[in-house]
Amino acid sequence: MKLHRIAAIIWRHIYLYQRSLPRWLEIFYWPLLDLLLWGFISLYLSRFSGSVPKFVGFFLGALIFWDILYRANQGVSISFLEDVWSRNLLNLFASPLTAGEFLAALMTMGIIKMLTGTIAAVIMARILYSFNIFTLGLAFIPFVLNLLLMGWAIGIVTTAVILRFGMGAEVLAWGFALIFQPISAVFYPVSTLPPSLQTLALFTPSAHVFEGMRQVLSAGAFPWHDLIWAFGLNAVYLSIAVLFFFQILRQVRRLGLLMRVEQ
Repeated sequence: MKLHRIAAIIWRHIYLYQRSLPRWLEIFYWPLLDLLLWGFISLYLSRFSGSVPKFVGFFLGALIFWDILYRANQGVSISFLEDVWSRNLLNLFASPLTAGEFLAALMTMGIIKMLTGTIAAVIMARILYSFNIFTLGLAFIPFVLNLLLMGWAIGIVTTAVILRFGMGAEVLAWGFALIFQPISAVFYPVSTLPPSLQTLALFTPSAHVFEGMRQVLSAGAFPWHDLIWAFGLNAVYLSIAVLFFFQILRQVRRLGLLMRVEQ
């Protein structure tokens, strides 16, 4: 694996943002809009809850963390689609670039997009609602890392599916991660879900992150149990996602389907 090849792909995507306002809006607009909308709703509902700091904190913390997962996912899948839209995919795979280097570059773009959007959301939450996400303390770092890993796994699987079935599956780049939102218990405890969905939530890394976040905000306790579960599940799912991507890529090359992806 050559670092200069990975860096070349990363810079290729970064250069796209230099003079592209729509691409910057894609990073900042939606997370900030959600923050404004749900922030004002939570402020309104907190008038009836009698617990303003916790109520607002739960909602704003959940929004910021969910956006971390979503941006990490899109950093992989949308960056892949950029090469498809520009009809550059065949050129990349005809070069000495390996599949591992290509995937590493997409995952790095997931980090860059996640950090850019998250920093903006954290600053806005602090200015508008006096909410400081860093009150989570040391738990903040493993929370973010777990959401990043899960976002990568979702983005890699999405990329593999688009690679196999072509642009007809393009919509998954925006919608696939949302399938996990209900069972992730983003805005409510896992105990709110029906028993069958609680079982699914147990095997969803993000559910453990959001449960741990509420535990820290409400009781100040470090959620060791939830973090161990989240890291273990993410290790399994990310490994499966990477193997799935390599398997699909080999199949697409064998069947000569790379050209169809760009059509």
